[in-house]
Amino acid sequence: MLRNMKNLRPYMGIRMGLLLFHMAFLPAVGIALEAPEGSKTISSAVVPFVDRKALAGAVMLVATGDKVLSVGSVGWSDVAAHRPMRNDALFWIASQSKAMTAACVMMLVDEGRVRLDDPVEKYLPEFRDQMLVVERDADHTLLRKPAHPITVREILSHTSGLPFSSPMEQPTLDGMPLRDAVRSHAMMPLQFQPGTKYQYSNAGINTAGRVIEVVSGMAYEQFMTLRLFKPLGMKDTTFWPNAQQIKRLAKSYKPNQSKTGLEETTITQLRYPLSDRASRHPMPAGGLFSTAGDTASFCQMILSGGVHKGRRLLSEESIKQLTTRQTAPDLKDGYGLGLAVGPDWCGHGGAYSTNMQIDHKQGLVLVWMVQHNGFPADGARARAVFEQSAKLAYGK
Repeated sequence: MLRNMKNLRPYMGIRMGLLLFHMAFLPAVGIALEAPEGSKTISSAVVPFVDRKALAGAVMLVATGDKVLSVGSVGWSDVAAHRPMRNDALFWIASQSKAMTAACVMMLVDEGRVRLDDPVEKYLPEFRDQMLVVERDADHTLLRKPAHPITVREILSHTSGLPFSSPMEQPTLDGMPLRDAVRSHAMMPLQFQPGTKYQYSNAGINTAGRVIEVVSGMAYEQFMTLRLFKPLGMKDTTFWPNAQQIKRLAKSYKPNQSKTGLEETTITQLRYPLSDRASRHPMPAGGLFSTAGDTASFCQMILSGGVHKGRRLLSEESIKQLTTRQTAPDLKDGYGLGLAVGPDWCGHGGAYSTNMQIDHKQGLVLVWMVQHNGFPADGARARAVFEQSAKLAYGK
C-alpha cells in the first residue's frame, strides 16, 4: 500500500493543482476536495480572486488552541503603490470588537462584580424608566414601560430592544465619548420587548463597554488593554493605530461603478486621522484595529476554554456563556454573548469583510483578513475557499 502511494505522488500533485484551480470558481457551499498540503497551497487557492480583482489582498491564518499552523498573505495592501500584503498587516476589524468587549464583561462576571441577569440600570442609572415603542406612524408614537428593564445578558446578545445606534452618533460612530454615546442610547425607546427578538445593535455592546468602565473604575480602553490585550500579547490591537502601525494598514477597497474591478475607499464609519485621540473615541461595538496574529491569540484563548499559555483569563463557565446560543431556538440568528454561534463553531465578522471562526469540531481557529467594503459575493466565496482548504489541510 505505501509503495503504491509513493508511486502515485507525482499524479496527486497534478490532480491537486487542477482541483485548486477549479475550487476558486465554485460557489461558497458544497466544496468537496482532497486535503491540500500546507499553507502555500491554502494561499494559492485565493490567488485567482486577487487576479480577477475580486479582492485586493488577504491575510489567512490557521491555528489550534496553542499553535499557529499556517499564516500567509496574497495580493496587495496598496494596489496603486504595488505594496504587497504582509502577514503582519493591520486591519480595521470592526464588529469583531464585540467579542473582545464581551469577553471583558465576563471577566467582571467571573469576579462577581457583574451578573448577566442584572438590569443594566443597576450599573448605569440613566437607563431607569426607559420606555418601549408599541405604536408608531408618521403622526404619533405611543410608548409604555417594558415588561422588564433590559439586562446585561440582553445587551450582549442583541436581544435588548435597543436600536442599532442613536441619531447623535453622526456622521461617524466614533465621534462621541463612550459615556455620552451610551447616554444617548438610554434616551432612545426600545424597539421591542426585551428578550423577545434578535436585532443587531451597536448600542447594546457600547452599553456593555460603559458597564466595564463604571464597575472597574477605569477607562474602557484601559481595561481592555490591561486585562485582555497585554495578557494575550496583542500588541497591535488598538483603537488608535500609531504612525508605525498605519504604515502596515491595508487600504480599503470596494467594487468600482462598472463592477469590473476595485476602487480605493476609506473607512466611512470612522473619523480621520485614525491616530487622533482628541477627536476619536473608543467604540466597544466596532472600533478596533488588529492583525491576523493578534486576533488569532484571542480566538485561541476561546478555543482553549479561557486559558492562554497556561494562564486562565476566563472561567470555563464564562466561555460556555459566550459561545452558547442565547437567542431563542425559533429565531433565525444564532448569537451567544458577543459571538455568532452555530452547532459546532462560533465567531464574528466585521463590516469590511474580516472574519474569525473558532471551529470546536475541527479544533481550529481560522482568521480571514481583508479590507473590502460591501461583503461582495465573490469575496465570500474566497473566504469559503480559504476555510475549506484550511480544514482539509489541518482539521480533524
